[in-house]
Amino acid sequence: MDEGLLRSLTPSVLGILVRRGADFAAAEDAVQDALVEAVRVWPEDRPRDPKGWLVTVAWRKFLDATRADTARRRREDLVDAEPAPGPGTVADDTLRLYFLCAHPSLTPSSAVALTLRAVGGLTTRQIARACLVPEATMAQRISRAKRTVSGVRFDRNGDVGTVLRVLYLVFNEGYSGDVDLAAEAIRLTRQLAAAIDHPEVAGLLALMLLHHARRAARTAPDGSLVPLAEQDRGRWDTASIAEGVGILQGALARDRLGEFQAQAAVAALHADAPTTEETDWVQIVEWYDELVRLTDSPVVRLNRAVAVGEADGPRAGLAALAALDDTQPRHTAVAAHLHERDGDLATAARLYAEAAGKASNIAERDHLTRQAARLNTRHFSVGP
Repeated sequence: MDEGLLRSLTPSVLGILVRRGADFAAAEDAVQDALVEAVRVWPEDRPRDPKGWLVTVAWRKFLDATRADTARRRREDLVDAEPAPGPGTVADDTLRLYFLCAHPSLTPSSAVALTLRAVGGLTTRQIARACLVPEATMAQRISRAKRTVSGVRFDRNGDVGTVLRVLYLVFNEGYSGDVDLAAEAIRLTRQLAAAIDHPEVAGLLALMLLHHARRAARTAPDGSLVPLAEQDRGRWDTASIAEGVGILQGALARDRLGEFQAQAAVAALHADAPTTEETDWVQIVEWYDELVRLTDSPVVRLNRAVAVGEADGPRAGLAALAALDDTQPRHTAVAAHLHERDGDLATAARLYAEAAGKASNIAERDHLTRQAARLNTRHFSVGP
């Protein structure tokens, strides 16, 4: 059974049903029923036209589900009037679903869940496992999201930036359960790039590829985090790096800079450096300056302080950090890193321990705790 084929066909099949006049929530349920039927039937009798088969079965499922309601006659008239789907509608239908799933009325978590379900073709159980929530909770989240967007019509272009932020949220969910959401986000972003010609779509795809290329080196065999400076760069995926850099160069050449292109440029500079010491930190600071101009994000300003500490020395980094809100996540960990680089091991150890108490996940907490223990050992062995 080719699960990848089913997932790749899901958005175009759903888009066709919606375009025929089906309510989004009912159409999505019908497509899911058709996918279940495909899993049952295809191993013994695979159709010559998989997409056409799915459209036919899903539309019949939809009609069966709505035949008893007051709209039965209108629904049946629609199926008689609707022409057979053609290949030229695939991009438009898929793009419509991306914008629908990133509707501004949805919360970020609901947008992620609906994107994975409607565009990604994942089951509720798969999405729940990947997002580390109970299946019943995820089912309720998806149902609420479908009700929210039901009846929404697109009479003007949607916000590409919102779609890209949702896809980046999917990417950052990472990996858990039986679905690799980082890989799924890359697949969906490739699909979006095929449907819409936009430099920021290319920028996000490049950013994902460049980050994903370092994945194998990010954790030790015991599961502990490995910081960028300590990663074995021989384990980085050079093919993904080359593809990401090529896509980024094409996007930058269009001279329509956006935040994902700028983030990808930072990632490309890290990927290009043989070691941390040989990284072009001055250019990275310049890209962070562009990102500050584009987004004025506190996270960007925090990352810029780290880069300034590498480019101009730890005290310059601490000066940049002092101007930022010390309550934002990772502020204490960055301060610890910069104090360690400045040789103040006692302060760094204290701040690492403090940052561990604020960590958002176990892996990060354990890493910061080890950093504090390492510096305490060094400090007391050397003496005050």
